Amino acid sequence: MRIIAGALRSRTLKTVEGEGYRPAMSRVRESLFSMLDARLPAWEGLQVLDLFAGSGSLAFEALSRGAERAWLVENSAKALRCLEDNVERLDLAGRALLCQDDCLKLLRRVRGTGRNMGGPFGLVFSDPPYRKRLAQASLDALCTCGWLKDGAFVVLEIEKGLEIALPQGLGLFSDKCYGQTRVLAARWDASAAGPAQAGLAAEPEEA
Repeated sequence: MRIIAGALRSRTLKTVEGEGYRPAMSRVRESLFSMLDARLPAWEGLQVLDLFAGSGSLAFEALSRGAERAWLVENSAKALRCLEDNVERLDLAGRALLCQDDCLKLLRRVRGTGRNMGGPFGLVFSDPPYRKRLAQASLDALCTCGWLKDGAFVVLEIEKGLEIALPQGLGLFSDKCYGQTRVLAARWDASAAGPAQAGLAAEPEEA
């Protein structure tokens, strides 16, 4: 796998192999980052959070394009070793910060500790493992526990066919399927935050 664009363009990434790991396909990343390029005011200065980070391809792509810093959260020791290798090979020490933790527990723990690893964040990627019932719970915690900067972008990868209820305050602007992967992108409006909306059951666009 290679970085698509930016200062690290064409640099290779090590990927995690095994059940439950789905490195983002090149065409998914190209489509996603083209959309973000068109909507983000700027990459410079952006603080990024990558949940269920895996090999970290999305966070590293954001850093390559100019994001200031990214926190990558991953609970698997195997995936964490892969992330450490990628940080070293890309020379991103100090900009890519690794956290070994359970993503859902970490998101919820902020409510009690009042701190959130350098956030609030302007861009969040979340790619929870399929069929673990983590997508809704982690999205809810992300939006209710102080992780998001007003105007933040949230990108969620889930399995095709899964119904998801967007918390009030998240405005959906893209919903596409790439094979069995569904990618939703939304923007956070803190002034509109409130109870979760009804389940998002509309058929997403096929990419």
